[in-house]
Amino acid sequence: MKKKYFELINGLTDKDLLFHLYMTQGILCGISLILGFIFFDHFSYLDNISLNDFHIISIGLPAGITVVMADILLMKSLPSSFYDDGGLNERIFKNRNLFHIFIIALLVAFSEELLFRGIIQTKVGLILASIIFAIIHYRYLFNWFLFVNIVVLSFFIGLIFQWTDNLAVTIVMHFVIDFLLGVYIKIKQPIREDE
Repeated sequence: MKKKYFELINGLTDKDLLFHLYMTQGILCGISLILGFIFFDHFSYLDNISLNDFHIISIGLPAGITVVMADILLMKSLPSSFYDDGGLNERIFKNRNLFHIFIIALLVAFSEELLFRGIIQTKVGLILASIIFAIIHYRYLFNWFLFVNIVVLSFFIGLIFQWTDNLAVTIVMHFVIDFLLGVYIKIKQPIREDE
């Protein structure tokens, strides 16, 4: 299954890859609208987004930066196979300009946090929401380290949401992680084979 998945991804053009990325995020937003309509009165889950909350700057921003710093440190310390996702993240970010990375990170952070924290975690709890979040990142199921990494990250983001009760905090945190790691992937030098 892993081989077929990587063959499928490698067979996509950059344009196809971006189309599928945007389509997936659109589907997550659509699922959020449907589940929000079914499980909440008057989309009350949107009340959990407060933009004038100091926790956005005091918790969301530093938590996101801390995750990125820890991730980069691990990337530099561990064998490259631990971070092998079949090259998908590199294909998504390597040849994008900063504005495009910003848009991708913003869309992903909003759609995923709205669904997984705003709706699923609110209705079924942290553990189930974190497991579903990890499973939806399908490519990480083929690499035990990336799977553990995404489960731990999801629990961490979920705990931040429980603590602050504000989706804006976790959206900013998620955005900072995706944006900074996207920029890191864009600017990092490829590893030479002779090293």
